[in-house]
Amino acid sequence: MPRRSFANRHELEEHQFHPVVLLAVPLCALFLQSYLPHIWQPLSILDLPLIGVLYFAISWRNRIAGTLLGAAVGLLQDLPGNGYIGVNGIAKALIGYAAASIGLKVDVDNIITRALMNLCFCLLQSVLLFVMQRYLLGDTGYAAQPVHELIRAGINAALAVPIFLLLDRTRINEYA
Repeated sequence: MPRRSFANRHELEEHQFHPVVLLAVPLCALFLQSYLPHIWQPLSILDLPLIGVLYFAISWRNRIAGTLLGAAVGLLQDLPGNGYIGVNGIAKALIGYAAASIGLKVDVDNIITRALMNLCFCLLQSVLLFVMQRYLLGDTGYAAQPVHELIRAGINAALAVPIFLLLDRTRINEYA
């Protein structure tokens, strides 16, 4: 007797996007990430490139594409800063891989799931950045700020939900 899955094939397929969307969304996120704190300093708490990487990684459900997108966006995020080049690239590549892996197993179209995933991945990125800065690069001036990181993760998770809903409208629907 064949075993039936609760998810249909349409739900498990990789979502497709127009190439302009794939280029414009990460570039806009990187631009806003560097520009918004100059307008109002508290906006530096946002991590728009991470939200973009998470969205595309869980939508594609492809580990390689999620890893490559995370690495590319992270490296581009490192370029204008005065820190080490590659730190964000490594962290976002790992996040992209993990998000794509989870996207294969979990219903990622649920709003609560999206918020929880963004919260957890934002915290994971903070841990990865702390470990790399403090222990791999030996930057003893880089201190952990757990309360700040929890607040940051909560704000980014709350912001990610409407961004994800807007980006859902950019999917190419091959069945319509």
